[in-house]
Amino acid sequence: MPQPLSAKENSLFRQVIRNYEEKQYKRGLKAAEQILKKNPKHGDTLAMKALTINSLGRTDEAFALAKEALTADMKSHICWHVYGLLYRHQKNFEEAIKAYKFALKLEPGSPQIQRDLAHLQVQMRDYQGYIQSRTAMLQAKSQLRQNWTALAIAHHLAGDLAQAEKVLTTYEESLKSPPSHNDYENSEALMYKNSIIAETGDYQRALDHLESIAKHNLDRLAVLELRAKYLTKLGKKDEAAKAYRALLDRNFEHPEYYRKLAEVLDIDDSDTRARKAIYDEYAEKYPRCDAARRLPLDFLTGNDFREAAKTYLALMLDKGVPSTFANLKHLYTDSFKKETLESLAHDYVKDKESQSGGEATANGGDLKGTPAGLYYLAQHYNYHLSRDLAKALEFVDRGLKLVPETVEFYMTKARIWKHYGNTRKAAEIMEQARNLDLRDRYINTKAAKYQLRNNETAKALKTMSLFTRSDSPGGPLYDLIDMQSIWFLTEDGEASVRNGLIGLALKRFHSVYNIFDIWQEDQFDFHSFSLRKGQIRAYVNMVRWEDQLREHPFYTRAALGAIAAYLGIYDSKLVTSGVNGSVNGTSEDDAEKKKALKKAKKEAQKAEREAAEQAAKQDPNKPKSATSDNVKKDDDPLGLKLASTDQPLVEATKFLLPILQFSPKNIDGQVAGFEVYIRREKYLLALRCLNAALAIDATNPVVHEQAVRFHQALSSKLASLPAQVAEVIKTEFTAISASTDLKKYNAEFLGKHKDSAPHVVSAIKIQKLLGEDQKTCEKALFNVLKLKSENWEPAAEALGLLFQWRSGEAEAFKNAAEKTWPEVTLFSPPPPTAS
Repeated sequence: MPQPLSAKENSLFRQVIRNYEEKQYKRGLKAAEQILKKNPKHGDTLAMKALTINSLGRTDEAFALAKEALTADMKSHICWHVYGLLYRHQKNFEEAIKAYKFALKLEPGSPQIQRDLAHLQVQMRDYQGYIQSRTAMLQAKSQLRQNWTALAIAHHLAGDLAQAEKVLTTYEESLKSPPSHNDYENSEALMYKNSIIAETGDYQRALDHLESIAKHNLDRLAVLELRAKYLTKLGKKDEAAKAYRALLDRNFEHPEYYRKLAEVLDIDDSDTRARKAIYDEYAEKYPRCDAARRLPLDFLTGNDFREAAKTYLALMLDKGVPSTFANLKHLYTDSFKKETLESLAHDYVKDKESQSGGEATANGGDLKGTPAGLYYLAQHYNYHLSRDLAKALEFVDRGLKLVPETVEFYMTKARIWKHYGNTRKAAEIMEQARNLDLRDRYINTKAAKYQLRNNETAKALKTMSLFTRSDSPGGPLYDLIDMQSIWFLTEDGEASVRNGLIGLALKRFHSVYNIFDIWQEDQFDFHSFSLRKGQIRAYVNMVRWEDQLREHPFYTRAALGAIAAYLGIYDSKLVTSGVNGSVNGTSEDDAEKKKALKKAKKEAQKAEREAAEQAAKQDPNKPKSATSDNVKKDDDPLGLKLASTDQPLVEATKFLLPILQFSPKNIDGQVAGFEVYIRREKYLLALRCLNAALAIDATNPVVHEQAVRFHQALSSKLASLPAQVAEVIKTEFTAISASTDLKKYNAEFLGKHKDSAPHVVSAIKIQKLLGEDQKTCEKALFNVLKLKSENWEPAAEALGLLFQWRSGEAEAFKNAAEKTWPEVTLFSPPPPTAS
C-alpha cells in the first residue's frame, strides 16, 4: 500500500514533477530526496527519482530504482508509467507498451498514459491498437478536433479508407458554426479528407468535394494540381487542359505540367511538331523560361534537334550557366544527340575564337563565351558515355589559360584524374580548387571527399573541421556525427578499410546504421507535433516514407561496407588473432596493419588534445555548449571491440536484412546475402539470394562464381540436410543441373566472355576453386592486362587475388599493371613517409 504524504510533502512531490518537466533535474532530485527521508518506501517518489536519474544519464541505476518503486507500490499507475518511460528511453518499445497498458488498467482516465501508449502503438505500426487508443481518447475529449483527426489517420493507416472518411465527416457535421476561412487546421483536414476520397478511386466524388472546398482553401497550388489530376482521370480533357495551362502560368518551369498538357490535348508522342508547338508557345510567352527551350530536346530528332540544341546551347554558353552540361547529359544515351552536342560545342568554340581574331579571350575572367564552351567540352569528354580523358584534360588546360582562377575548371580537372585512377593527383588539384574560394562549403566538402578517396583520413577531417563548430566538445568528428554527415562517415569507413583499419571502418559504418535508427526514432515527436500543427498530409507521407527508410542508397552503401568487413573478419579468423584489420595473414601485412593502427591511435589522441585545447580557450563567461554535458567518452574510439566480435556473421546479418527487405532489386545486396548465408550454412536463404541475383543479372560474373560455389557446396552437404530442405533446394536450384561438369561449365563461361576482364577474373577464381594448379591460374590472371580497356578495376581485383594467394607473381603483376595504367595510384603508390 502507498504511504500517505503530508500536505508539505505533497507540495514537494508536485515540485518534483514540475522540475522534471522543466528539465531542472538536480532540483527535482533534491526535492525527491527530501520526501524519501521521511517516506523511504513511497513508490511514486521513487519512480520520479528514477525518471530524473535516467535523464542525468544513469540508466542502470534508474531501472533498479524503478523496480524498487514497483515493489513498494505495485498498484501505482505512476510507477508503471515511469517503468514504461524508462523502457521507451531504451527503445524497448514492446516492454514499454506492456507497462503503459498495465498503468492504464490502474488509471483508465489518464490522458497522459493513453497518449503515450497511442504514440508507441503508431511508432510500432500496431494500427489496430492505435485505433483502440484513439477511440478511447476521442470518447474522453470529443470536443478536440485533434482526436477526431487522429482517429481518422489511424483508420487510414490501417487501410480502412471508408471509416477514416466517416470519422472526418462526423466531426464536420457536429460543428455548430463553420470554421474561419483562415483556419489552417481546418483547411488541411479538408484536403486530407479529399486525398482519402481520391485513394478510394472515386475521382468524380473527389473532384466534387474539391470544388466544394476550393474557394476558401489555403493550399491553392494543391487544389489546382489535384483538380487537373482528377479531370484527367475522368477523361474531361478540355477542362484538364485549361487546368494545366493555369498551372503553367503559375510555374512555367515545371516539366510535368508540359507533359500532362500534351497528354490531355491528345497529342501523340510521335507528333513532335505539335508537341514542340506547346513549348514554343510558352517560350514566346515567357522569354526567361528555360524548361520550354530545354525539354523539347528530349523528343526532337534529326535536324529539328540540331537546330533547337544549337539555339539552346549557344544561349546557355553565352550566359555562362555552369550547369549546362548537367542539364543535357541525360541526352547522351542517344548516340546521335551525343555526337550532335559534341559537334555544336566545338562549332561554338571555333566561332567565338574566330570572332576574336583567332585567339580565345575571356571577358573579365567570367565563365562565359569561349571558357564556357571549353568547360562544356571538358565535361563532355570526362563523361562516361563519351569519355576521352586526354581530350578532357586538353580542354581543361585551355580553359585554365583563359581563366586561371576559376574553381569549376580545377574541379573538373580533379574529376578527370579521379577517372584516370590517380587519386593522389585528384586530391591535390581539388585542394587547389578549394584554396581559390575558402568560404565555399561545397568545394571544401569536395576537397575532403577526394582526400578520403586518397586514404588521407586525418587530412580530410582537418579540412572538414574548417566548417564544423569550433566549440564542439568531441572535436570535428563528433560534430560531423552529430550533424549526421553520412557521406563523410561512409567515405571515411571505406578509406579505413583500404588503410587496413577494419575496426575503425566498422566504427564509421555503425555510426551510419545508428543515424538511420535515429531517423526512425525521430518520427516519435511528430506523432503529437503534426496533429497540434495540423500538418496531416505531410504526417501521413512521413509515416509511409519511414516505412521504406532503409531502402535509401546511403544505407545500402554503408551496410555493404560493413558486411564486407565482417566477412573479412570471419574469413581471416580475426576473432582469435585479435589483430585489427589484417586480411592476408602474412607477417609483413600484420606489421603494416599494426603500423596503420598505431598511426590511427596517434591521430585520435591528437584530435582529443586539440578538442581539449579548444575547450580550454573558450571564454568562461560564455555559456557552455548545450551538448558538452551529454557527450559520453568513447571507450572504443578505434573500433577494436567491434573488430574482435566473436559473431561477425550475426553482426553482418543485422546490416543485411534491411537491404534484402527494402532493396530486393539491388544485386550487390543479394550477392552479399548469399555470402553471409552460405557461411552460416543457411542454404535455403543463400539460394533465395542467388536466384534473386540471377533474376536481376544472370551474366554478372560474381553471380556465376556464387552459382558454381553453391553447386559445389551442395555436392558435399545435401545428404546431411533435412529431406524437406534438400527437396526444395533440388527443385529451386535450376541455374546449374546436378549432373553438370563444373570445369566444363566454367570453361564455356570463360569462352563466352573472354573479352571482358571482370568475367575473366571470376572464371580464373573458379578454376582455382575447382582444383586448377595455382601457377596456371596466376599466369591466366596476366591475360587481364592484355585486354584493351580503360577500366583498371579488374586488374586491381586480380592483384588482390595474387596477394591473397601469397603469390610470388604479385609484384610482377603490379609492375605490369603500372605500365598499362601508369596514372593509377593503386599500382604506383607513393614512397613510404617517415613515421
